[in-house]
Amino acid sequence: MLRTRIITAVVLLIVLLAILSSGSWLAFATLTAVFFAVASWECLRLFGNKSPVAGTVIWVAAFVWLVYSGSFNQNMLLPGLCVAIWALRLTPSLALGLPPQESVSNKLLAGIYGIALLGAFLAILVLFERSVLYMFSVMTLVWIADVGAYFSGKAFGKRKLAPSISPGKSWEGAIGGALLVVLAGCISLALPALQDTFAVQLHQKWGLIGMVVILLVVVAASVVGDLFESQLKRRAGMKDSSNLLPGHGGVLDRLDALIPTVPLAVLVSYWL
Repeated sequence: MLRTRIITAVVLLIVLLAILSSGSWLAFATLTAVFFAVASWECLRLFGNKSPVAGTVIWVAAFVWLVYSGSFNQNMLLPGLCVAIWALRLTPSLALGLPPQESVSNKLLAGIYGIALLGAFLAILVLFERSVLYMFSVMTLVWIADVGAYFSGKAFGKRKLAPSISPGKSWEGAIGGALLVVLAGCISLALPALQDTFAVQLHQKWGLIGMVVILLVVVAASVVGDLFESQLKRRAGMKDSSNLLPGHGGVLDRLDALIPTVPLAVLVSYWL
């Protein structure tokens, strides 16, 4: 299992590095569209959609149209809408629960989450357009939070964060991940090569306190994204969103924490 996981990760890394080294925006946008298509298909399956392929075609058509028209990066309407969706609808679901799969409410929720998914993948393109370094600086914060939460949870985890959704997660793990992100942000301030990164730009605009506050909000958003997908999988009776990435599960399993965070990062970056 570990060998398969490593091989998949290495193959994906090689593909990503090859595209990034080419400097082609079109190649990166195409790769993003492919991952969005897979994530959309997985999402529709989790919501119990009986025609996930047809639904995926519609969502991908919307993605391609927004990219082709250039309207995806001209205003903050979609990132703002995504942040509002997470704050007002998806986050409360963690406490209130999800509607039955056959209900109208579930279909509405699927559409709402689909918008959040669309906005997240378009936000990745917006961050990429600013710079590859800036895009990775946002993603890396989420990955650092995940790694910190894993090891902190293993070492100190006692109080369950959401036992009915994801029994393995703990408050100690979440706090450990948040502290590691703040530490990484502070370290980046001292490295000249990282001046055009998310954390450093936050510091330059709003100072140390502002940087720490926003980084903590980003970490909280990543935890919510992870938990929401876990809640969908638990309701659907699925261990992974799919088995398309051997050893890793599906695209949503790898990117769930990024879905609420990248639109938030784009919205914050608008004021930097």
